[in-house]
Amino acid sequence: MPANNTVPGNKTVLVVDDDHDILFAIRAAIESRGYRVITASDGNAGLNVAERERPDMVIVDMMMPKKSGFLVLERLKAKGREWSPKMIMITANEGGRHRAYAEMLGVDEYIRKPFSMDKLLESVKRHCPLEPVVAEPKPAESESA
Repeated sequence: MPANNTVPGNKTVLVVDDDHDILFAIRAAIESRGYRVITASDGNAGLNVAERERPDMVIVDMMMPKKSGFLVLERLKAKGREWSPKMIMITANEGGRHRAYAEMLGVDEYIRKPFSMDKLLESVKRHCPLEPVVAEPKPAESESA
């Protein structure tokens, strides 16, 4: 259930991972917080969906078939683009040089697997907060005399 003071679905998150169990779990967790979630199961599909949908955030696995998370990150964070989403890279890789490379490419957060879903949700919320609800004023009741 989304927080009471946010508009459900006002931010879109694209999740790109070739592990369908992880994809399903992340999608369910993020949707439960009120985000609209779209998915892709490889880097090429992820880029296609990102270009078409222009999500506010992309969560991408580092190692995937067809196009790695690094190539997705590099393409979406390229200088001179009119649109660039916030990016979180998730990976089971322990190497510090991979993290440094992702940071050089412009990743907003780098999270090592296994991770707690709470940690991922906090990162999503920090980098892509939902918009607060703006209450519409109620029409004034006219008094009849």
